[in-house]
Amino acid sequence: MKIPDDFSEWERRLRSVGKGRSIGKPSGRLILTAIALLVALIGVLSAYYTVAPEGKAVVTRFGAVHAVQEPGLHFKLPFGIDVVHFVPTERVLKEEFGFRTDPEIRPGSANRYARGRVGQDEALMLTGDLNVINVEWVVQYQIAEPEDYLFQVNDPTQTIRDVSESVMRRVVGNRIGSDVLTVGRPAIAAAVKEEMNRILRGDPADPADRGYRIGVKVTAVEMQDVTPPDVVAPAFNEVNEARQQKERAVNLAEKERNQVLPRAKGEAEQVVSEAEAYATERVNAARGETARFVALLEEYRKAEEITRQRLFLEMVDAVLPRIRSLYVMDSNGTSPLPLLNLDGSALPGARQGGDGR
Repeated sequence: MKIPDDFSEWERRLRSVGKGRSIGKPSGRLILTAIALLVALIGVLSAYYTVAPEGKAVVTRFGAVHAVQEPGLHFKLPFGIDVVHFVPTERVLKEEFGFRTDPEIRPGSANRYARGRVGQDEALMLTGDLNVINVEWVVQYQIAEPEDYLFQVNDPTQTIRDVSESVMRRVVGNRIGSDVLTVGRPAIAAAVKEEMNRILRGDPADPADRGYRIGVKVTAVEMQDVTPPDVVAPAFNEVNEARQQKERAVNLAEKERNQVLPRAKGEAEQVVSEAEAYATERVNAARGETARFVALLEEYRKAEEITRQRLFLEMVDAVLPRIRSLYVMDSNGTSPLPLLNLDGSALPGARQGGDGR
């Protein structure tokens, strides 16, 4: 197309356009060139992609898994031949049961949770002793195999929720209500986590059992709140108070038993020890007396007359200092002999006074 040199020619052509006349049609080569440039631009823009650090990318070629790429810049076949699916493998995902976190309430506020009809239906469970309780829990998991997570099941999130609810109901149904409400929560959470991993990932002891092959790993199961339903809450509170009183009475009895029994055992051991000491003392004393008597007997046999006299004198010497009155009798006399009052008291019939004669 020739470009006009003067302004009048430009004005004429513009008016002709306004009247529906054509300025001129581009050639076919120009159209093909523009299309080729557009296709090349689209191909260049669709030939590379970037994987975020928090996950991996699953590349499918004509619908089949071609590669799993790590974070960074990568290239692929353009025009939709290779399709990139990003999977957040480094994130810790969670599913809530029995309640839902309210997204309209900012974190840190007092009431962050919203309970609805769906949450109540999930939380309402029957225990092994036929008690009805509300169980709220959270399942945290990570994506371990991105290709399985994308293509093994139709809805991985719903599958995780169904498995978690089924396992939790079975575990709670095998326990009594008081255990679930009080000390059994850690054991229940551990059992649910182990069972979910076995169902979703397979049995580690059996390589042939790969479970659902959903591609996720359950990292934690947290029991949020376990309470009786509002209708039976007063009855549950009364039962709990009665059990607490029972435990308090049992603890007091145990305390008293722990105080009384050691004291009684100690006193019994003391009595036994004293008796054993007394028995040992008496045995040793008897053995000593026996040894002394045997020694005296041997000396007596060596000199019987002298030993007999010495024993008599020793006995007299030991006995006389302890007597207060001494009477000497004459075997040939008919009446007792006068006795000098050695202890200073007056004799019967003696005269009192003066010089004491």
